[in-house]
Amino acid sequence: MLGSRDDSEDVLQEAYIRWHTTNVNEIENAEAWLVTVVTHLSIDRLRKASATRETYIGPWLPEPIITEPSPQDKIELASNLSIAFMTILERLSPTERAVFLLHDVFDYAYGDIARITGKSEPAVRKITSRARTRVRSDAPRFQTDPLEHRRLVEKFAAAAYTADERALRDLFSPEITVVSDGGGKITAARKAVRGVGKVMRLFTIALAGIKDHVTNEIVQINGEPGIIEYYDGIPFAATTLLIEDGRIAAIYRVMNPEKLRAFEK
Repeated sequence: MLGSRDDSEDVLQEAYIRWHTTNVNEIENAEAWLVTVVTHLSIDRLRKASATRETYIGPWLPEPIITEPSPQDKIELASNLSIAFMTILERLSPTERAVFLLHDVFDYAYGDIARITGKSEPAVRKITSRARTRVRSDAPRFQTDPLEHRRLVEKFAAAAYTADERALRDLFSPEITVVSDGGGKITAARKAVRGVGKVMRLFTIALAGIKDHVTNEIVQINGEPGIIEYYDGIPFAATTLLIEDGRIAAIYRVMNPEKLRAFEK
C-alpha cells in the first residue's frame, strides 16, 4: 500500500495503539475493524506523502525488501510485490490504490470495501474498474517464468560488470528504460534513461569507473530475483528487472541509501 518500510511500521504501530485503547468487547469483527483502521491510516499517510514526493529529487521508487516466498506463493507474491507493479500503483490516487488492492489483491468483496472506505458499493465498483484499467494498461503483458527471470538477471549481472556490449544488446528490449532513485543523496539520473544506446552507455561507461569497488549478489527482492550491489561492502543499489517477451524492458535501480538499510550486512 505505502511502498515504504518506515511508513508501514508507523501505520501498524498507530493501529496497534488504537486497538489497545479501544474497548474490544464492543467490536463485533476484529479483522474488519483492523483492516478499516489500517486502510484509513494508509490513505492518510499516502496523501501526506504525495506532497513530499512532489519535491523529491529525481524519480521516486518503492523501498525494496528482501523476500523469501514459499514455492507455492512465489509467482503470486512476485506479481503483487514487484517494484514494477508497485511503481504502477503510484499512479493511482490513495483511495483508488486502497480499493484496488483490497479487491484485486486481498479478495475483499465490494460490499466489505464500501463499509471500510465509507463509500457506496456502486462507487467502489466504479473506482475498482477505473483503477484496474489504469494498472492493466501499464502492466507487463506476459508473466515471466521465475527460472527464466533469474536466468536473465544472472546474464545481465555478468554482462553489466564486464561491459559486454554485445551481451547487453541481446538482453535489452528496443524500448528499454532505466529508472534510478537516488533521492538527491547519491549521484543518479534525475530522469528515466530511455533507449538501447543511452542505456548501453550507462552500464558500459558509468559503471566502468567504479567496478573495482563494486561487488554484487542475486537475492529475492520484492518477490523476484534482483541484484544488490555493494560499494566497498556498503549497499549501493538494489536493481530489479521488468521482463517482457524474453527481454529486459525496464531496469529499476533504488540507490537512495535510506532505502537500502535492509541490505546492510
